[in-house]
Amino acid sequence: MESRTKTFMDPLVALCKRKGFIFPASEIYGGINGFWDFGPLGVELKNNLRDAWWRDMVRNPPVGPDGRQLQIVGLDSAIIQNPRVWEASGHVAGFTDPMVDCRTCKARFRADHVGEMECPKKPSRHPGEHDACELTEPRGFNLMFRTFVGATSGEDNQAYLRPETAQGIFVNYKNIIDTSRVKIPFGIAQVGKAFRNEVTPRNFIFRSREFEQMEMEWFCHPDEAEEWYDYWVAARLNWWVSLGIDSARLQRRDHDADELAHYSTACADVEYSYPFNAPGEFGELEGIAHRGCFDLTQHAEHGKTKLEYFDQERNQRYIPHVIEPASGLTRGVLVLLSEAYREEWVPKSDDGGEIRPAVHGEKPPDGYEARTVLRFTPRLAPTKVAVFPLLKNKPDLVHRAEEVYAQLRGHWSAFYDEVGAIGRRYRRQDEIGTPFCVTIDFETLENGTVTVRDRDTMTQVRIAIDELDGFLREKIAG
Repeated sequence: MESRTKTFMDPLVALCKRKGFIFPASEIYGGINGFWDFGPLGVELKNNLRDAWWRDMVRNPPVGPDGRQLQIVGLDSAIIQNPRVWEASGHVAGFTDPMVDCRTCKARFRADHVGEMECPKKPSRHPGEHDACELTEPRGFNLMFRTFVGATSGEDNQAYLRPETAQGIFVNYKNIIDTSRVKIPFGIAQVGKAFRNEVTPRNFIFRSREFEQMEMEWFCHPDEAEEWYDYWVAARLNWWVSLGIDSARLQRRDHDADELAHYSTACADVEYSYPFNAPGEFGELEGIAHRGCFDLTQHAEHGKTKLEYFDQERNQRYIPHVIEPASGLTRGVLVLLSEAYREEWVPKSDDGGEIRPAVHGEKPPDGYEARTVLRFTPRLAPTKVAVFPLLKNKPDLVHRAEEVYAQLRGHWSAFYDEVGAIGRRYRRQDEIGTPFCVTIDFETLENGTVTVRDRDTMTQVRIAIDELDGFLREKIAG
């Protein structure tokens, strides 16, 4: 595992803006804190991660302890639900963060994060440490965004933007049972946006007010819930490793008893060592919670609907227990970017050779130059292949390159570039994480082969054009 410091974040955030991964929302108006826009490359990266999760959860779900493939179906529920949903779930009464205000500078801080924040008047100190600070006592601050449905705004028309996607699954549990021929145990998966009025959004897209979640609710017999909880904690940690995340930067952290929600039997987080974490510290990426039967029981009571499951094999009725693996898609994108980002010294010849990690503050050795590269796992990279004619002023090369580009883009996210020296074009693709570059040169016109350059090793091989698709399929999709 390569060492990283907090200075790592600044160039990463700058690259995301410069290359079109992530922009501050409404930037031309000064932005709005806690909201972000995903640019052309960012949306591709996010969609690739989302699709990988959906494929491995819904289309081709994992194998259970008994060796059989699990049954998981998909859902896309509305962002705005009947307000009574949030009363039943406990969000209206209890979805709060402890908050303190400074009477001097008028800034607001989460009480449990005061020790991590900077004082607006003296950034070298934490809130409350400056002589002029005057902090209030902590008080509850509800995190849900309120809105109004209909032509008028008032208590009768009040609604909320959902703070999580899970409740949309629970209120559709009966619909899924009645229409999809599923049997316990089974899961319902959903990817969608959620909104939380965070007091102190921070650390780029790690904690924002609008974000996306990938959640699955696993419904099972109460007697088997503990076994399924252990299964899903292990499975979700292994899934992140399967994406190419360094296992040394991932860990399982079981919640202490005083951290658990009142309805929760157990909860564990998959945590990642983010660049903004101090050495040895981690932050949440995904939570796996044993929610018991709380949610279905609450909605059965408040919605006056029977949500029992009749188990024909056991010949009994019961409220299923629920295991919930819930991960942040937006945080997942930050993990992929953090894991992929490298500053390296590479041979100027760009035809292979030793690649060395750059040493911050030092110049490259003789014969080397610095490069910034995003080493994405190829199947997650926003752009899979770039196509270049060697020279843009040679019509035959340009025409052949355009043909190859048209051939590849039907199967892969591809990019065409004919501007600048070939080395500069390689570097531009390195910065956005493109795993392969295909160059059409004069040998191509003679024998139909092209040069394929590997992003990570910088080595080049000759491949027949007819074999390109198979080569990429093997390297990218396995």
